[in-house]
Amino acid sequence: MRFTCEKSLLQNAIMTTGRAVAVKTSIPALEGILIEAGGLLRLTGYNLETGIQAAVPAQIDEPGTLVLSARLFGEIVRKLPDEPITLSSQGLTVKIDCGMSHYTLQAIDPEEFPELPQVQGENELILRQGDLKSMIGQTIFAVSNQDIRPVHTGSLFEVEGETLTVVSLDGFRLALRREKFVKNLGDPAYSFVVPGFALGEVEKICAETDETVSIAQGQSHILFTVGDVIVVCRRLEGQFLNYKQSIPKDSKIAVTGATRDLLASIGRVSLILSDKLKNPLRCTFGKDNLFITTKSAIGDASDVCPISGDGDGLEIGFDNRYLSDALRFAPADRVRLELGSPVSPCVILPEEKGDESFLYLVLPVRLRAGE
Repeated sequence: MRFTCEKSLLQNAIMTTGRAVAVKTSIPALEGILIEAGGLLRLTGYNLETGIQAAVPAQIDEPGTLVLSARLFGEIVRKLPDEPITLSSQGLTVKIDCGMSHYTLQAIDPEEFPELPQVQGENELILRQGDLKSMIGQTIFAVSNQDIRPVHTGSLFEVEGETLTVVSLDGFRLALRREKFVKNLGDPAYSFVVPGFALGEVEKICAETDETVSIAQGQSHILFTVGDVIVVCRRLEGQFLNYKQSIPKDSKIAVTGATRDLLASIGRVSLILSDKLKNPLRCTFGKDNLFITTKSAIGDASDVCPISGDGDGLEIGFDNRYLSDALRFAPADRVRLELGSPVSPCVILPEEKGDESFLYLVLPVRLRAGE
């Protein structure tokens, strides 16, 4: 093998694929990056759950395949001067040359590196990278980190009509985003669940652009194609919660407010709270005002946030982090809060009725006397 590549391009590819490299494993090759020089230069990281492969422009003089330690290869390339890098090998002996810097390393036999799963797409969806990036970023925070129900450690992708809906939930909150896609090359309606880890990587790879990304649904895997990078991951199996039944249909109270003002009030009151001092926020929805108070071992705090509408004095408790997360990720300057009773969820929606682009649901916390 022998190829020459610009440092910045090679470094970016190592950083991207290296995020899928296994940290500790009984298969040493999985702690490395597979380098394949053929018609293109391809780098692959794979941890048996998620694989990332990047194609890199390079001058390839001799084809070949080998595996290098991801950590060492990445550190070497990062510290090399900003000049073209030449990598050559004889057997498993690898030489890296860049300017006045030279390294000789031992590679790992590429035969020990498992092949990435082949995804025979049953369905394929095309949408804008910017849309997918925002949909993931505005829902992934609600993915469960508990293994009690593994299917909830991922996000539901639901295709229906001309719309893709992404839903995440963890038993305390729910986050939902909808966008129209560019093209559906499959069934008119289908769904699948993507692991949260893989979605986090896809979000980093996608750019704020109108260029498209392809999502192919296979029998047991999902394939994301973003430009010259592919991400393949195992589908999560199991029955995802019927989220539509969890959303209250007829809330008695609806008020609206500026997202930034609501977040600021919650933030001020939350200053006396911490993971050790975890008391709920007491939220009282009055006429054109939301009163927020809390108590902890170090003191009391209160704040008033202007809202539009009459909450009829409804008093309801919330976890400060869950409520602020929902507001922080809501993609709107103003939101509508729909409420029913002290024990029913708060639903956060776009201010304008009929807009279904996002929905956040936060379960209340039971208030005790004196809190």
